[in-house]
Amino acid sequence: MHTTAEPPGTADDGSGAAPLRVVVADDERVVRDGLRLMLELQPGLTVVGSAGDGDHALRLTVALRPDVLMLDVRMPGHDGLWVLARLAERSLLTTTRVLMLTTFDMDEYVDEALGGGASGFLLKSASYEEITAAVRATAAGQGALSPTVAGRLIRDFAAARRADRADPAELARTAALTPRERDVLAHIGEGLSNAEIAARLVVSEHTVKSHVSRVLAKTGCRDRAQAAVLARRTTER
Repeated sequence: MHTTAEPPGTADDGSGAAPLRVVVADDERVVRDGLRLMLELQPGLTVVGSAGDGDHALRLTVALRPDVLMLDVRMPGHDGLWVLARLAERSLLTTTRVLMLTTFDMDEYVDEALGGGASGFLLKSASYEEITAAVRATAAGQGALSPTVAGRLIRDFAAARRADRADPAELARTAALTPRERDVLAHIGEGLSNAEIAARLVVSEHTVKSHVSRVLAKTGCRDRAQAAVLARRTTER
């Protein structure tokens, strides 16, 4: 499989901040090249490497420590789930966020990946704007779930574990939340964006963002995707 690794980019978005560094892993070269071109047209984003299979993706990620790994679910040899598990074993998922790529919204592997530490899912058919927004959101620790698959992914993940839905340890993680924070968590579980939550609660997006930050801190969730799973297992709406 063709693999490339490049020195980190130096261009930024004019704010003086270092660009977000991305590695793209997909077995189709046309997809890798397309994502590279798409992302590098955006200020503050740079693709530092690309890989066509799981082994190469893992080596590049360990070596380059990008902010975001865009990782295809299905690849020949070792697939994206294998890469995700190896990164989790190395405790690298807090420094490199993983945004999984999938062709079909009924992919049977997405539940396992979400539980394994992926910060989000994106369909390869997503728009230019959705892709760049998802990369930025993933890097910021907010997670990103494609609107067309968010509800199904979270519902299926919860349904597979319905028997232990009220696990005391999980309920304890939400005990310190205020009533408003519980509302925000429940809305995250529905797959709503900050703007949509703000509209539901009739507050500003800035207020919702503050609530989300507190929810993540109090529950110990690494990002929005983990919070969504916790919400579906501990709340009823």
